[in-house]
Amino acid sequence: MQCNDTGYIIFISFPVKTLTLTTQPNKGLSMANEKNNNNNNNNVEQSTKSNNLPKVFIHGPPQFSIVLQPNPSQNFHILNPSSLPSLHEFISLNPHQASSISAILCTTLYPVNADVIRLLPSLRLICASSAGTNHIDLSECRRRGIKVTSAGNLFSEEVADMAVALLIDVSRKISTADRFLRRQVQNQFATWDFPLGSKLTGKKIGIVGMGRIGLEVAKRLEAFNCMISYNSRNKKPLLSYPFYSSVLELATNNNVLILCCDLNDQTKYIVNKEVILALGKGGIIVNVGRGALIDEKELLKCLIEGEIGGAGLDVFENEPNVPKEFFSLDNVVLSPHAAILTSDTFMSICQLVEQNLEAFFSNKPLITPVI
Repeated sequence: MQCNDTGYIIFISFPVKTLTLTTQPNKGLSMANEKNNNNNNNNVEQSTKSNNLPKVFIHGPPQFSIVLQPNPSQNFHILNPSSLPSLHEFISLNPHQASSISAILCTTLYPVNADVIRLLPSLRLICASSAGTNHIDLSECRRRGIKVTSAGNLFSEEVADMAVALLIDVSRKISTADRFLRRQVQNQFATWDFPLGSKLTGKKIGIVGMGRIGLEVAKRLEAFNCMISYNSRNKKPLLSYPFYSSVLELATNNNVLILCCDLNDQTKYIVNKEVILALGKGGIIVNVGRGALIDEKELLKCLIEGEIGGAGLDVFENEPNVPKEFFSLDNVVLSPHAAILTSDTFMSICQLVEQNLEAFFSNKPLITPVI
């Protein structure tokens, strides 16, 4: 419609073309839906496959799973990749799945005793992340036909390093010197009453347990011109070091005892009051084996009364609990069972556990069998 100069209204008509709309499918949306469907199908298939695989449970603290996390496998399925929940909680919440657990990975602070083993009727393998297996009921495992693996000799060098480090620290009073200096800074060294240490070179060292770790300790101490002797279950015919058949005799003839042996019924409290006193007032004990190798109460008493020079302890009888009396003693260096804790060992133990699991579920020989 348009108005001209005369004031008349003129109607103008335009032909109207009918517009037909055709709906086309959204190609991108269709592909996304198809991909989602495929993913869902894959997830269902993967979940079904995982349910059919042998079940593995991580029996340790949450941080343990960061260290000990095998790669995804076609031969087994990890039930709790985060180490949570705990084994007993998992069993109460998932009794059906718990009854199908074929293997567990465990650390020293999480025992696998007969009571735990009885809760797992399908258990066939226990993989320990440590060289020692005193936290596992081996008798019950033998009775049930359960295989057990350990870290073997994987940590020998790291533990030997720690043994020598603790010995140097105690004898040269490095940690004591550090605390002394920090206290004295504010006083501008008003007094110098710091106790003297002793040199390591030429010391007479007795090693209890001449296995792989003991050998590594001896090799390191030879560089200090130390005189090495040892006690072990059996005399090693290829070693030139003097052998003593009893720990008491070894202590009587040495300035230092370094404990590297396993803990068992025969070695519990192998270092008692008599052995400690045999070392003498300047003697030093280093323990990188297990806490209960030493009678802790007697050691504390001798340290407090000055019957022994000092001690370097990486292990304790009732871990993670440590007697508080140790904390006030300047002649003791303490470590929280950390001899094996290096970034290198984390990678190595993860690989070893994975290899043992793969071997077991592939019916191949285990890499580091205990039984």
